[in-house]
Amino acid sequence: MQVKMKLRYAMVCSSNQNRSMEAHALLLKRGFNVNSYGTGAHVKLPGPSIKEPNIYKFGTPYRAMYEDLKRKDPELYKRNGLLQMLKRNLAVKEAPHRWQENAADGIFDVVFTFEARVFDIVMEDLQDRGHNFMKSVLVVNVDVKDNHEGAALGARLALEFCRLVESVESWEDEIDSIVQKFEKQHNRRPIYSIGFY
Repeated sequence: MQVKMKLRYAMVCSSNQNRSMEAHALLLKRGFNVNSYGTGAHVKLPGPSIKEPNIYKFGTPYRAMYEDLKRKDPELYKRNGLLQMLKRNLAVKEAPHRWQENAADGIFDVVFTFEARVFDIVMEDLQDRGHNFMKSVLVVNVDVKDNHEGAALGARLALEFCRLVESVESWEDEIDSIVQKFEKQHNRRPIYSIGFY
């Protein structure tokens, strides 16, 4: 029987494709109440060259992206892992969502990001929303590369951090010791800040 987790989590990267979705899939499997988002203006996936990315709107179903890439160049997108990544994504949820438009999803206790730029965007967005509920949210960042290995590492780090948060009575009171414990275990110092809803 799985233990019921107390808190709500959001995993956030730029396009809601790789790092946030790998973490979303892993935390979901472990019984966490989790969702995922991207902060970019649109969803960007690698194309045949650096100057020719595949660009989609947030909300475009992962299945539609999968079919599009399969039609364009099945060998290339199989070789670079995009087809497998999209298959994983569509097993988790229907489409990528944009953080800045997530108001309808409710309030999260912990937001985990995978690059400093995304962390800054999340913090700025929380400040711009106004503090209607005065509910605190922990925003944490651990930088990992935006590739398949980086995403797998980021997901494991997010899982470990979220387990530490779940293990205490009140993360607000214990945040310094959580961060110290995480840093000692993984030799990585997360950056974090507290925002408000």
